[in-house]
Amino acid sequence: MIWLTGDTHGHFERIEAFCRERQTTRDDLLVILGDSGFNFGGGERDLALKTQAARFPVTILSLHGNRENRPQNIPGYVEGEFCGGKILYEPQFPNLLFAVDGEVYRLGGKDCLAVGGAYSTGKEYRLAKGMGWWPDEQPSEETKRRVERLLDVRGWQMDLVLTHTCPLRYKPLEALKPDLDQSTVDSTTEEWMDEIELRLRYARWYCGHFHTDKTVGRLRILFREIVELEG
Repeated sequence: MIWLTGDTHGHFERIEAFCRERQTTRDDLLVILGDSGFNFGGGERDLALKTQAARFPVTILSLHGNRENRPQNIPGYVEGEFCGGKILYEPQFPNLLFAVDGEVYRLGGKDCLAVGGAYSTGKEYRLAKGMGWWPDEQPSEETKRRVERLLDVRGWQMDLVLTHTCPLRYKPLEALKPDLDQSTVDSTTEEWMDEIELRLRYARWYCGHFHTDKTVGRLRILFREIVELEG
């Protein structure tokens, strides 16, 4: 079985309960659509979170969010292959996998394009508090061009799209921080996804990031819900 959920930020109670209720095994897959909570605090906190999550009877595939360092930047990660695409993982936590932006994974018989990353509206606060922030939080121009070339080859057709943020037109305005001036938010990733979504033929698009559970047409924003992969 394959399921998806939104940001967990290191709080795995609902995942633990879900695994217990569904009696999952390592053959089952849970996709966290970014901001899992790993690779954020570093040191003992990060080790404790990974040790906790690694005990769950499920394989976790995390997209890159905007509140975590990329595995590519962290010593100890190695590259592997999972469902036809490249992943990164630490050998001591073999069931905690990290998707690589622009890779396509064959999940449940469907081709799934994965693109993580988003802009951090809390960047200044995190920097002031000595918390983690990384300048490569959004997909790079190189990644965007690689995705476009991939879609060119595929005739702009993809079964499913898995991202952290969403195309700009689907941004859930009701879920945004009311005291934040949206003109200060870098929306270049969402604008690029708008262009992709207009051209792409796809069955369903899943994303997280906005801390709400909402479906608009073929796009589903996930936060607390854990849903079965469809498409």
